Amino acid sequence: MKKIFNIAGPCYPDEHYMLPAQARCTGLNQLIDQKQYFVIHAARQSGKTTLLLELAQQLKEAGDYYVLYCSLETVQGITDVKEGIPAIVKKLKYEVEFHEQLADYPFAQNADYSDFTTILLKVVSQFCKQLDKPLVILFDEVDCLSNGTLISFLRQLRNGYINRRRIPFAHSIALVGLRNIRDYKSKVRGDGETLRSASPFNIVADSLTLRNFTLEELVHLYAQHTEQTGQMIPFNVIEKIYHETQGQPWLINAIAKEIVVKILKNDFSEIINVEQVEQAAQTIILRRDTHIDSLMERLKETRVQKIIEPLILGKTQRYDLLDDDYQYVLDLGLVHEIDKNIAPSNPIYGEIIIRTLNFRSQREFEDIDSLPKTAAYLKDGKLDMKRLLSDFQQFWRENSEIWTERYQYKEAAPHLILQAFLQKIINSGGDISRELAGGRRRLDLCLHFKGHRYPIELKLRYSDKTYQEGKKQIAGYMDTLNCSEGWLIIFDKRKKTTWRKKIFWKTDKTTERTIHLVGC
Repeated sequence: MKKIFNIAGPCYPDEHYMLPAQARCTGLNQLIDQKQYFVIHAARQSGKTTLLLELAQQLKEAGDYYVLYCSLETVQGITDVKEGIPAIVKKLKYEVEFHEQLADYPFAQNADYSDFTTILLKVVSQFCKQLDKPLVILFDEVDCLSNGTLISFLRQLRNGYINRRRIPFAHSIALVGLRNIRDYKSKVRGDGETLRSASPFNIVADSLTLRNFTLEELVHLYAQHTEQTGQMIPFNVIEKIYHETQGQPWLINAIAKEIVVKILKNDFSEIINVEQVEQAAQTIILRRDTHIDSLMERLKETRVQKIIEPLILGKTQRYDLLDDDYQYVLDLGLVHEIDKNIAPSNPIYGEIIIRTLNFRSQREFEDIDSLPKTAAYLKDGKLDMKRLLSDFQQFWRENSEIWTERYQYKEAAPHLILQAFLQKIINSGGDISRELAGGRRRLDLCLHFKGHRYPIELKLRYSDKTYQEGKKQIAGYMDTLNCSEGWLIIFDKRKKTTWRKKIFWKTDKTTERTIHLVGC
């Protein structure tokens, strides 16, 4: 059977290009041998289920344990704990009945499903009592449990854990999902009980994560495709894919599949190139697959906004790793840390974050007939930035108050609206690159249009120093891009300042560079 790049569900070595998942999450066997209960947390579509199925198969082949994999996804949406715990027991029963080694052992026979406070504890204990080998349970999608069900679930597992010397219970349990161990503990604390040292979940050092692929691993993964088909993927192309994805497992498969299947239509004689990577990335950004949609839906959450909005503004923001909201956004896979600064986890996510937050504005700009089309902003084959940004200044003066009120991210609204405006103009022949990173106190943009580059820096006016500070920053950005002309756009949100003072255009010109200061 020919292998493929997989973007739907877990990977299987006989069907999909893949690398051993345990290389990205080490130490699991030792934890199991030590009878530990532990957590594996990682972002969605990073390979958690693949890891568990691989681990289960490995343990089965070793023969020292019975291993039961159980996804709790079917329990999602059950908010009443009286129904939630019985639903978990029924899912375990289903998994046992179809398990080739465990199917002959009775599970949950004559169980009292009305006794939701102890039923899980009892049926697992009774089941383990029959077995001739220790039982390992791998619970996947634990995040799906509602608060009440989660707390009761943890309590019953804790009870079984601390009494294992007297009463048979699971040898080792893995809880797998998005959340770190501290999120589980905070749920229980919120219900009035503190998990002390005896708790199987008070083991922060054994809360593991599943890292992204390294560049070297990406080379090995794509080499499988070359070996099977003969199609060449040059190293500079792999480097480009790694840059765009930062090794995020779903994205590296999605880009490869988009190129091989959709762009090249399975013509393996074609050598994959960098332009195709860019085309595939743009398609994924615009297509918004289910994985990306579910991730971006989190942007509406207040605790996510708390982290993402300062990032868009480039604000200097330092978070303690004990900050639950910060840890939550890290665990989602939306952001990561680079040199103590926060940035989107990869350029593709960064682009999608902006487009998700200003999507409504993009659509509305398309419907404003009074705004000129792209052709009107072309002059001698280049963008007429004076006319383009002057038109935005006028639009902002007339509409800023109404449009800002539509945004949940109100402080970042000026940045988002301007980018939606620019996106409308360059859609017919260019793109925008963005440098999102906390700690910059600005947002760097560069318009790429028909072979020309237009560096732009956005800032909010904090004080009179903003202009001098901004000019130094845009000058440095221009040097990085090797551009002699740049634009510094400053939004003045002071309520008592008149529009006559806010709206201006000044040009500072030297022999080396030209900087346009654009007030809004």
